[in-house]
Amino acid sequence: MGPAAIAWIDQLCDAGQSWWQALPLGPTGYGNSPYQSLSSFAGNGLLISPDWLIEDGLLSPSDCAAPSFSPSAVDYNAVIPFKYRLLEKAWTNFTKAGSAELRVAFEQFCHEQAHWLEDYALFRALKIRHNGAYYLEWPTELVQRVPKALAQARRDLANQVDQVCFAQFLLFRQGARLEKHARAKGVRLIGDLPFFVSPDSSDVWANPELFLLDDQRRPRFVAGVPPDYFSCAGSALGQPGLQLGDAAANWLSLVHRSFARSARARGCDSSGSFPRVRSGVACSGRSTYGPDLASGCRVRALISSTR
Repeated sequence: MGPAAIAWIDQLCDAGQSWWQALPLGPTGYGNSPYQSLSSFAGNGLLISPDWLIEDGLLSPSDCAAPSFSPSAVDYNAVIPFKYRLLEKAWTNFTKAGSAELRVAFEQFCHEQAHWLEDYALFRALKIRHNGAYYLEWPTELVQRVPKALAQARRDLANQVDQVCFAQFLLFRQGARLEKHARAKGVRLIGDLPFFVSPDSSDVWANPELFLLDDQRRPRFVAGVPPDYFSCAGSALGQPGLQLGDAAANWLSLVHRSFARSARARGCDSSGSFPRVRSGVACSGRSTYGPDLASGCRVRALISSTR
């Protein structure tokens, strides 16, 4: 986000281009991969522009004095703590002296996005408390979402939960500003999304009934790609499969919040369901077909409605 993204859109416009395509923009999990996102709905807070936070009065220029980062590669171990410190400072400034306009907008955002934001914010706060551990390694009462344990966690981590919500608010707000500029320049934003949900995500933690999990909430089967022209062994990707009855609805919700496309054309036609394995090989399993024609038409209608 920010001035660099604005300048890039201007360059695309000047060059006669009409699309800007990006990888998935969700919060990255294992291996900092955009295809192992901690949420199917949240955005990556690392994309928040410090320059625009200065414009909002949430940071001062001195807050943003940065070490020298590589101009050609992302050093996540350096960038993540730097950006998190900025977001924590912005949150502190907001709670002390945030404008009435920002406060109203933040409350409205939290209300409108509550269907995913509340679970995601608590998930992230708990993940930090447990040093980034896979959620299945948390205390059993949290893994199983015992209401009393969740209520206690929300009380104990209230400030951290609110800070996660605030970061999402900032990201969505800046994203809307960027999209408005892009539309004014005749440039459309087109995105990508994983076909399957990460096993260590707020989606799986909060909605286990949507996924093929065992009694311990581990994947019974993992998604992947069957053997084909590209790989005679196929590839078991590790994400849990979806329950067939809810798969279409879940997939539609992901598409609805995304900008446009998925690069995984292979998965539109068929994908694989494999026993949980360690090797990543996907020779033993079965292929499952993609959405039927009716579901495909619904997807197309949803995409058209977001343009």
